[in-house]
Amino acid sequence: MYINGPTQLHGPQSISGPHRAGGATQTLEPTSRFDTVDQVDISAEADIVSRVRETPDIRADKVAQIKAQIADGSYFSDDKLDIALERLLDEFG
Repeated sequence: MYINGPTQLHGPQSISGPHRAGGATQTLEPTSRFDTVDQVDISAEADIVSRVRETPDIRADKVAQIKAQIADGSYFSDDKLDIALERLLDEFG
C-alpha cells in the first residue's frame, strides 16, 4: 500500500491482506448477554455513612427532657446503664 497524502486517490485494494491465518481455526462459543453477573461491593465506610444519613432528626423535646434529668441527678441509674450496655453490645454483635 502506498500513502500519497490526503489529496491523492488510489485504486481499489483487496480486502484480504497478504497474511492469512494457517492451521487450525479456533471457534469461540457464542456467549449470551446474560452469561455475566453484575455485582456491587459497598465498603464499610459507605455503609456507616448510609446508616448516619438514615438516622432521624434530633428531637429537641427529648434532648431537653434528658438534660433536665441529668441536671437534677435522676437520669443516671443502674437500670439505664444496663440497657445502654446491652444496646451497645447488640450493635457490635
